[in-house]
Amino acid sequence: MDLTPLFINAIKASRTLVSLDHAIIDKILIEISGEIIRNSGFILGENKKDLALMEKTDPKYDRLLLTNDRLKGIASVLEDVSKMPSPLGRILKKYKRPDGLEISKISVPFGVVGVIYEARPNVTSEVFSLCFKSGNACILKGGSDAINTNTAIAGIIQDVLLKSGIDKNVLALLPAGRDETKQLLNARDYVDLIIPRGSRDLIDFVRDNSSIPVIETGAGICHTYFDEFGDREKGRKIVNNAKTRRVSVCNALDCLVVHEKRLVDLFHLVELCADSSVIIYADEKAYLALDGKYPSGYLRKATPESFGTEFLSYKMAIKTAGSFEEALSHIEKYGSKHSEAIITDNAERKTQFLRLVDAAAVYSNASTAFTDGGEFGLGAEIGISTQKLHARGPMGLEEITTYKWIIDGNGQIRK
Repeated sequence: MDLTPLFINAIKASRTLVSLDHAIIDKILIEISGEIIRNSGFILGENKKDLALMEKTDPKYDRLLLTNDRLKGIASVLEDVSKMPSPLGRILKKYKRPDGLEISKISVPFGVVGVIYEARPNVTSEVFSLCFKSGNACILKGGSDAINTNTAIAGIIQDVLLKSGIDKNVLALLPAGRDETKQLLNARDYVDLIIPRGSRDLIDFVRDNSSIPVIETGAGICHTYFDEFGDREKGRKIVNNAKTRRVSVCNALDCLVVHEKRLVDLFHLVELCADSSVIIYADEKAYLALDGKYPSGYLRKATPESFGTEFLSYKMAIKTAGSFEEALSHIEKYGSKHSEAIITDNAERKTQFLRLVDAAAVYSNASTAFTDGGEFGLGAEIGISTQKLHARGPMGLEEITTYKWIIDGNGQIRK
């Protein structure tokens, strides 16, 4: 199937968004939010079709699963985005040159944004809401494992667009085929930006095969370092929350790094994790500290593969560090530049960690679970960028705009 006509329609639709009144955009987002709730039975029915084809032990299962509460969350995000100020037309810089030229730098849409993602049906509505609010058309390529759910949500959105007199091509959901992915990645004459959301394999594939600029998002190998000056009660709560709140998301804790002077407190730090049946892969020193205390059925000896792994499940590695510098080296070697945290009451250590750790989000005495557009006050997120060009960390409305220069003259010519 040749997707060129679809790409052309997306460009045409994106141009209609530039002049669309912000109040109309907000009204449509609220209407879509209501339709998601009114059609919850239909969406959940389509979601069950997808879930029936996936093993419950698959780490993607929890990402794919929708419930009434999760649908309410999806609807709430649409309302949150509607309440955010428009990111368009912001004057980023303005000045007057000696020759009288008035130069302004203002925010504008990218145009057409392509997003490739795996079993996360909430991405369908979140990406649309952010793109729609920021004046971008979006072309979505979800995974085959969520095709029924994604189609249901996209169909509801397009129905509201049509009833509101808006070109439904501002949202396009591609069929779940590999050829369609390849066509999207090479549609450089039609698509301005590609954003992959999912596993490291997906992100690597998109980066290596796209002829369109890519913003890498998603893969998170997250560490929490419990320093020799860490508070054990803060650490106990933070470690449990970062690991068990929701294991299938990219900000979940993968490796606890503990200073060897605090091995005596290690069981206290991870004790709550046993209630969630978290399997721990501990290095030699950590294993000895936990042996006979942490449930034996959930305690394993770490292998080299235990570190640098994004588990996306109830599993966690533990690394013992002989010094602060060794902890930093471990994080540098195995992290994915997503989210890293330190637990310490030493002000100098805290400052050093925040300054030296190279990641999109760096925490002190808090759970990495907060790396999320909604939690950062962005309304929603189109992804969490782990690179450094254009955007880094949770990407909200401002991050999916670019800018252009406006030069206002009065007959000036350059000598």
